[in-house]
Amino acid sequence: MSRPVQARRLEGIDKNIWVEFVKLAATYSTVNLGQGFPDFPPPDFLKEAFSRAVSGEKHTLHQYTRAFGHPPLVKILAQLFGKLLGRELDPMTNVMVTVGAYQALFCCFQAFIEEGDEVIIIEPFFDCYEPMVKMAGGTPVYIPLRPKAPKEGKLMSSADWQLDPAELASKFSEQTKAIVLNSPNNPLGKVFSRGELELIADLCVKHDALCISDEVYEWLVYDGKEHIRIASLPGMWDRTVIVGSAGKTFSITGWKVGWTVGPNRLLQHLRTVHQNSVYHCATAAQDAVAQGFQRELERYGKPDSYFVQLPRELQQKRDQLIQSLVAVGMKPIIPEGTYFLVADISEFKSEVPDVPDSDEPYDSRFAKWMVKNKVNLPEDATLKAADDILQRWKLEKAAP
Repeated sequence: MSRPVQARRLEGIDKNIWVEFVKLAATYSTVNLGQGFPDFPPPDFLKEAFSRAVSGEKHTLHQYTRAFGHPPLVKILAQLFGKLLGRELDPMTNVMVTVGAYQALFCCFQAFIEEGDEVIIIEPFFDCYEPMVKMAGGTPVYIPLRPKAPKEGKLMSSADWQLDPAELASKFSEQTKAIVLNSPNNPLGKVFSRGELELIADLCVKHDALCISDEVYEWLVYDGKEHIRIASLPGMWDRTVIVGSAGKTFSITGWKVGWTVGPNRLLQHLRTVHQNSVYHCATAAQDAVAQGFQRELERYGKPDSYFVQLPRELQQKRDQLIQSLVAVGMKPIIPEGTYFLVADISEFKSEVPDVPDSDEPYDSRFAKWMVKNKVNLPEDATLKAADDILQRWKLEKAAP
């Protein structure tokens, strides 16, 4: 064919960093630390629930269920988030199940954004926000989290990265349709404070803007931090869609079960997109996730809750990774949440060869260089040498 076959909305969004780096990791047999999935199994109670769903007598679990969410799942989600938000939720109108949080985000942008609309995106951000906004016809407007330099000898924390209030206010205009909030943030690990959320909320109310609140890492917060849901703040319930993920909540990323929570005036439009695209999510997986949430609701806040145990285990792994990065000369930024960690790699610039006539960023070139040339882990002795720095950081965090 002589004429273009692709729609204009696909121009410039065809490349995907995950596709590229998953292939690189497989080619060079390295550990893939880029894509967000665990290297450990999900909890036994969830595997058992899934096994019961697919091998039990209830043959209906192999067939279609309600298009907008399996009734047991939307009911337990309404119970849990009603408790967390301090309001009564209707499971049939305030909750919608999606094929992972990715589809939930896609439904939001397709339902709310059109040509002429601006969407504020906080940097650094999860990579899909930008192409999804563009595909819907909108224009991304970027606002960076700006770092404050730590005191000499201290490691930087994700809490040191903050929004400038005046700069954020300047990004809102008559064209602003929505802001995307991701807390805890991927990839920085920042957990937004109540004051920061109130700043965002005030501007949303003032400019009558929506908030798409990506909270998939809501249970993965460390060092006693608290995850605050922006929808619980004054004036925000009616303009917020919460996006959640069973993949991140229960370490089952391959099941692809996500959800949205929000007012019916917003979710009704997401349902229109959902019913005219994916339409339905896997019944057995939804049923198993419902059982998992029922268990967690009964154990909410107790020591045997998975929501209590998982962040405790991941915090230990975070600290070990910090040791490793310090040992090889990087300067990690300590994440308050998620299972991602960003590090300053400027010390390695002299080792990474330049690529003539290339506009590829240094961090991308560095990651590829690491994959191809540095596949061995540091020796234990080197890790122990870095332990002093880590312990000093812990003492600094504990100091009043």
